[in-house]
Amino acid sequence: MPELPEVEITRRGLLHELPGRKLDAVVARHTMLRYPLQPALARMVAGQTLHGIDRRGKYLLFRLDLGTLIVHLGMSGSLRLVPAGEPAGKHDHLDLLFGARALRLRDPRRFGAVLWVRGVADAHPLIAPLGIEPLSSAFTGTWLYNATRGRATAVKLFLMNSHVIVGVGNIYASESLFRAGVDPRTPAGKLSRKRCDRLVSAIKATLEAALAAGGSSVRDFIHSDGGAGWFQLQHFVYGRDGEPCRNCGSEVRILQQGQRSTFHCPRCQR
Repeated sequence: MPELPEVEITRRGLLHELPGRKLDAVVARHTMLRYPLQPALARMVAGQTLHGIDRRGKYLLFRLDLGTLIVHLGMSGSLRLVPAGEPAGKHDHLDLLFGARALRLRDPRRFGAVLWVRGVADAHPLIAPLGIEPLSSAFTGTWLYNATRGRATAVKLFLMNSHVIVGVGNIYASESLFRAGVDPRTPAGKLSRKRCDRLVSAIKATLEAALAAGGSSVRDFIHSDGGAGWFQLQHFVYGRDGEPCRNCGSEVRILQQGQRSTFHCPRCQR
């Protein structure tokens, strides 16, 4: 699934092209995504100017004259800018038409979402419960230490809880815990203040490195211009079970946590 770096890279790519342009029309080819498309979506948004694109966790927020278009890429979605007349593929479910260009949502699994809300989106039920942004200045070792007190859940699952921290999905949680030298099974409440400082630094460094590399194109993710990321070539542990650890040479192992695969080095992470 696209995680914070992939969504942020998508946002940055679109920022160079779309703000200030008028949204002329919406073409919906399949109305059943994660949530059914609002029947009057095209009528509600057509003719408005796009003033900016924000990100909250893994949600993109398109700010228009009268409200916000909330977009989530789901498990396999991507947004690409294509010529408005380019034929749509099997999984191209929706176009936002900006003059001669179309912002096209491709979503093979149809787990994505496109929702219109009048005004700002902060109070929307999908946005309001979201936790702290991991690249913000507010996300510190002190914050993490305080947030983990009394929490018995494994630290890997804690990091992936979007009501606590947003955007740190399976790939980047595994990679960050490796960089910090923390066993993913460690109860979050057992982390010392020093380890919290180290883990916050590792999360920020991992996400920044992924942004610099264009994200991880593990399966379906592509950039808005059709390009791909290559952070997967830098993965220390994710997807490398059975291979030697890049740090110590021990075999990278895989285990299941919360119905997701966790990759770790038993020697480097304790």
